[in-house]
Amino acid sequence: MSRISTVFQHKKHKALIAYITAGYPDIEATVEAALLLAGSGCDIIELGIPFSDPMADGLTIQHSSHLALLNGVTTKTCFDIALRIRSKSDVPLVFMTYLNPVISYGVEKFCADCASKAVDGLIIPDLPPGELPGLDTSAKKHGIDTIYFVAPNSSQERIRKVAHSSSGFIYMVSVMGVTGVRNSFSSGLGAVISNVRKVTDIPLCIGFGIAGPQQAAEAAALADGVIIGSRIIQIMEKEGPPYRELGDFIRQIRKSIDGAGV
Repeated sequence: MSRISTVFQHKKHKALIAYITAGYPDIEATVEAALLLAGSGCDIIELGIPFSDPMADGLTIQHSSHLALLNGVTTKTCFDIALRIRSKSDVPLVFMTYLNPVISYGVEKFCADCASKAVDGLIIPDLPPGELPGLDTSAKKHGIDTIYFVAPNSSQERIRKVAHSSSGFIYMVSVMGVTGVRNSFSSGLGAVISNVRKVTDIPLCIGFGIAGPQQAAEAAALADGVIIGSRIIQIMEKEGPPYRELGDFIRQIRKSIDGAGV
């Protein structure tokens, strides 16, 4: 059983997944923030590999990715960051990246290095399920979970493909568009989740737009986990290490989703 799978062993426990951009605002701060997030109640840490064209990301994460690239952060740097986090924590780590960096690095080498650096899963927003069989094969060989997206407008065929190709969890997109803080979810999200549950028992986690405890509780009531990214980056931008406000924020989110799991 993978580290990610163990998070979902207890059905009433709602997973809290936090996104941070690797190398933002700098490498030391990334490691410090990841360890704080894990210690404050996050079950999984999603590390974004900076990329020049992050098509699925809104302005907040685009900006953090741009600054990380200006800092000279590369894919290799991200592996080094992951290894540093792993040396101090057993929290599951997931890389969020795009197809171009993976292909440039080499698919087999990328998956092998994920295994050797203790990265547990991959999220690649611009890769449709089944479009790069070599990645699924390499990831499975090295014990890396592959996490695909279901959006509010996903067809039944798309849902079946995602269910077939995913492991660890399925990323449920709460609204159409890119990442970023919003006030509400798609009105059809509940129906889409019901359709996904008809074809798979893989855990479902909702992301895109979750900004506070109330939204997190609503998402946790629908799914098995909650993903927060842009709001975390905003707090990091405002306060800097040692990220006391960030720790308080995550503890509030943890409390809210624990209540949804009762």
